[in-house]
Amino acid sequence: MRLLPCATLLAVLLPTSLPAQEAPTSCCRTLGEVRTNIDRIDDQILRLMAERSRYVAQAGRFKTSAATVRDEARIRQILTRIRAKSAVAGVNPDVAEATFRAMVEGFTAEEARQVGR
Repeated sequence: MRLLPCATLLAVLLPTSLPAQEAPTSCCRTLGEVRTNIDRIDDQILRLMAERSRYVAQAGRFKTSAATVRDEARIRQILTRIRAKSAVAGVNPDVAEATFRAMVEGFTAEEARQVGR
């Protein structure tokens, strides 16, 4: 799979203002329909995580040791940006931060393992 140029990826994934979207109040008639939609969205998130993983691997090329992988300033920058965008997107900022914090921790650990090889 080919990687998009960073500017293109950012323009596609991170528009300057995310539209606030409310959850549909009556789109699903059954719990099964709700779960089917959640599974569909989870599949999309997983595809984006795989793409993010490929960029994390690229970042590892610029780091000299596992000790240089963790960048606290960058982590704060990511989480601050996500909190701000989550409110606009209609996501509880605490939920968004916790989710991204877990993802960043997981990817940081993976990157450290790759760089340490």
